[in-house]
Amino acid sequence: MRNLVLPALLSTLPIAALSDPLPSWEDTATKQQIVAFVETVTDPSSADYVTPAARVAVFDNDGTLWAEQPVYFQLIFAMERLAELAAQDPDILTSPVLEAAAKGDLAAVAEGGHEALIEVVNASHSGTSVDDFQAVVSQWLDTAQHPDTGLSYDQMTYQPMVELLRYLRDEEFRTYIVSGGGLHFMRTFTEDAYGIPPEQILGTYADSTYEMVDGVPTITKAPGVAFIDDKEGKPINIERTLGRRPIMAVGNSDGDYAMLEWTTAGDGPRLGVLVHHTDAEREWAYDRDSAIGRLADGLDNGPDMGWVIVDMANDWSRVFTGSQ
Repeated sequence: MRNLVLPALLSTLPIAALSDPLPSWEDTATKQQIVAFVETVTDPSSADYVTPAARVAVFDNDGTLWAEQPVYFQLIFAMERLAELAAQDPDILTSPVLEAAAKGDLAAVAEGGHEALIEVVNASHSGTSVDDFQAVVSQWLDTAQHPDTGLSYDQMTYQPMVELLRYLRDEEFRTYIVSGGGLHFMRTFTEDAYGIPPEQILGTYADSTYEMVDGVPTITKAPGVAFIDDKEGKPINIERTLGRRPIMAVGNSDGDYAMLEWTTAGDGPRLGVLVHHTDAEREWAYDRDSAIGRLADGLDNGPDMGWVIVDMANDWSRVFTGSQ
C-alpha cells in the first residue's frame, strides 16, 4: 500500500504551519479543547498530569479515521471478492443474498440486515489462510476506487485524524483502533495509513483453525463470528485485551457510545470525542436517520458528559488525505 500521510502533508503545508500539530483543523473551540486536554495531561507540573504508561487513546475506524459511505468499505470488498470467487465456482452462491451480493446489488444485501452481512462476509472471507486473505485485501486496496469519489480507499482517510494520531504519539500516547470492522482486514493497512501497528488493532474476528497445510503451520479463517467488536463489545474488548481504561476515546456513531461512556467515566482527566458528519459538500452529511454510522444518543447525551462534538464542516479545513 502507498504511504500517503507524511509526504502528502509536508508537500502542502506552509513552513509556518509545521509548528501546528493539527494544521488541518480550524482554530475553533473544538481544536482548542483537544489541545488543552493533551497539554494538561502531559504537563508534569499539572495536577492532572498522566504518566506516559497511562496515556492510552482509542479510536473507532469506519467514519472516524476513514469514510464509511455509502456502506462500510469492507462490505464493498466482500461483495467484489465474492463475485471473483463465484466466477471460479458458481456453486458457492447458495442463497438469494449471496447471488445478489455477487451481482453488486447492495440494496438487496442491506435489506437482509445483519444476518445477510454476516453471510456475505463468511462466504467471501472464510476458507483461506490469514496470510492469503490479507494479501488479497492489500491487492484490492492498491487497485480499487470508491464508487462516488474515484479516490482509492486509503486516500479516503481523514487528514485531521491522521494529524491527531501523530500528535498524540508525539506526546507519548499509545494509540489503538477499536472498530466493528474485521480484525484481519484492518491489519493490512493501518500501519501505513495511520502509523498504528497490527498489534494495536482491536476488531471483530471470525472463528479460526490451526492446522498443517502442506507441512506448513497455518491459521485459517473459518465460517462464523467469534466476537463482534461493536457497542458494548468495545469496552469489553478493550478491558480484556489492554487491561487498562483509556483516558481518551474517539468515535463517530452510537456504536461507539459505550466505548466513550466507559472511557470518560474513569477517575482523573478524560476526553470523549465524536466526529459529526455535517459536510455534504466535501464528504457526506448524516446522523440520526442513517443506516450507516447512526448518531443520535451521542448528540443528545454527549455534551452533558463533557464530550467534544467535532463539526466536520466547520472544524476541518481539509477532509481526505487524498484531496486538497
